[in-house]
Formats: sequence, structure tokens, C-alpha cells
Amino acid sequence: MTVRPWLLCLTTLWLTGCQYLPAPLAPHSGVAMPNAPNGTLACTDALPDFEDDDCLLPEWVAFGLTSQRGDRAWREATLLRLEGEGKVRRLSRAVLLAWGSEQQWNRASELFKADLASAPSELQPLLRYWLNELEGRRSLAGQLAERRRAADAAVEEKEALSQELEAMAEKLEQLTAIEQNINLRQQSE
Repeated sequence: MTVRPWLLCLTTLWLTGCQYLPAPLAPHSGVAMPNAPNGTLACTDALPDFEDDDCLLPEWVAFGLTSQRGDRAWREATLLRLEGEGKVRRLSRAVLLAWGSEQQWNRASELFKADLASAPSELQPLLRYWLNELEGRRSLAGQLAERRRAADAAVEEKEALSQELEAMAEKLEQLTAIEQNINLRQQSE
């Protein structure tokens, strides 16, 4: 089974850090592959695809890292380049949107879930990892939003209780004043 070595490799990279991953790809730059003949193999596509088995994982990892590090302008420009309904373009958009704003995370999740099974088997563990990481961030963002709503509701409830206490204190003062007037009248009679 070829999935286990890739899973082991990804786990090792995750545990040791990102310093061993390739640098982000600039358009039409090459990615050196250590096991290739003559020491290098140029993986020149700036956008990942499913075509070249030797460049498959390095291209997607590099694209994922570039998507994570890219700014909003780069992300928007790349989204325009990734228009279309092909599975490769949809998965590329999913990777790109996964590192966008929280509003883009839902769309990224939908795209991952719709097309992950159509990716080459060597790439599926990486895409599944990215989907799981995205779902974790979405869950944490949901929990944070829920806690903020609860805190806002608690603040509103506290303010309402404070206003209610002030109104009750005012009524108590009025009742005390009325009672004092009644007592003064009874004493003077």
C-alpha cells in the first residue's frame, strides 16, 4: 500500500517542522527533486495538476504553502486563474480558499469534500489532511463565535438586571418615602 509511506512522510514533516518543505513556487520556477536523475527535475507549473507523477506531491505541497503565505491580492489573482469546473481546478481553489477569509472556508470545505475522492491516491492523504485542518479551524471559529454570542447575551442580561435593580431601588425609595409620610401623619394625629 503506497498510502502509508506518504502518511509517514507527512507526519514526520508535521512533527519536525516546515523547514524541510520546498520554498514557495514563483510562476514558472523549478522545484528540485533529490531522487531525480542528475539531481534535479524541474516541476515548472505554478499551478498544481494531476499530470506528472514525479511532481505531483511537490507541486501540491508548494502550492499549499504558497496559498498559506500569500496575501489577499495574490489569492484573488490566483482564483481568477483557477476558474473552471475541472476537478484539478476545483481542488486547487479549495486549497487556496482554505487559507482565505473565514467566509471562504465553507466553500473550500465543499470543494474538498466534492472532489477529494477523484484526486490521485498518492495525493488524497495530503488533501484529506488539509480538509481536516480546515474543519478544525472552522470548528474553532464556530466555538469562538458561539462564546462571543454567549458573552454578549450575558452582558445584555447583566445590563437588563442592572436596570431592573435600579428601577426596584427607585420604587423602594418611593415606598419608603410614602411609609415615612404615613408614619409622620399618624404621629401628628
